[in-house]
Amino acid sequence: MIRVGVLASGSGSNLQAILDACAGGRIDATVAAVVCNVPGARALERARSAGVPAELLPSKGTPDRAAYDLSVVDRLRHHRVDLVCLAGWMRIVTPAFLEAFGPTPESGGCPKVMNIHPALLPSFPGLHAQRQALEYGARFSGCTVHFVDAGTDTGPVIVQAVVPVHPADDEAALSARILAEEHRIYPEAIQWFAEGRLSVEGRRVRLRNAAAPSLDGVSNPSLDR
Repeated sequence: MIRVGVLASGSGSNLQAILDACAGGRIDATVAAVVCNVPGARALERARSAGVPAELLPSKGTPDRAAYDLSVVDRLRHHRVDLVCLAGWMRIVTPAFLEAFGPTPESGGCPKVMNIHPALLPSFPGLHAQRQALEYGARFSGCTVHFVDAGTDTGPVIVQAVVPVHPADDEAALSARILAEEHRIYPEAIQWFAEGRLSVEGRRVRLRNAAAPSLDGVSNPSLDR
C-alpha cells in the first residue's frame, strides 16, 4: 500500500474522490497528508474530516518559488509520501520539487508526481481549459491524468476521458461533466501506480497487463501485453 500526498488550493473535489476511493478499497493507498497553500480552502476541511493530516503552507507573497517548494517537499517527506497528486494545485512546481520526487527503482522508473487537467492534452493547457474549449468550438473535450514535468501540463499522459461538448453548454455545464470523469479516472491512475503497472518510455506511458481498450470514453495508456 502506497502513501499519497495531495496538494490542493481550492475546494478539493478531486481530493475527496481520492479519499473516497481509498476508503472504499478501490485504491491500494492511503492519503498520508494534504498540503494546501490557501487559507480557508475547503480542501483543508475535507482532509480533517477524513482524519488526514492537513498542512497549511500559505504561498501568497513568497518571492522564492524554489524555497517554497522545498518547504512543501519537507512536509511531504515528513509524512513519508510515495506519490504526490496535484488536485487543483494552482502553482507550477519547480525543478527542485520534481527532482525530490523523480523516478526511482521503487516507482518502476516513473516520476512520482501526477496531475489532473480538465482538457484532452495537449489541447487547452493552463488555466480555464473548459472556457478555451468552448471558445475554440471544440466538439469534444475531457480530462487528462499525466505525470508532471517542468512545463505547463506537458508531462506524459497516463489516461484520458472524452466528454462531448453540447451546443447549449456554458462553462459551468461543461466543467461539471468533465469533473465527473476526473473523479473516475484519477483514482484509476493512482491504482495503476500502486500496483507497479506503469512505466514511461520517452513520452509514452505504458500499462502492463491491460485489457484491450474499450469504447467507453477512456483512452488507456499503450498496452504492454
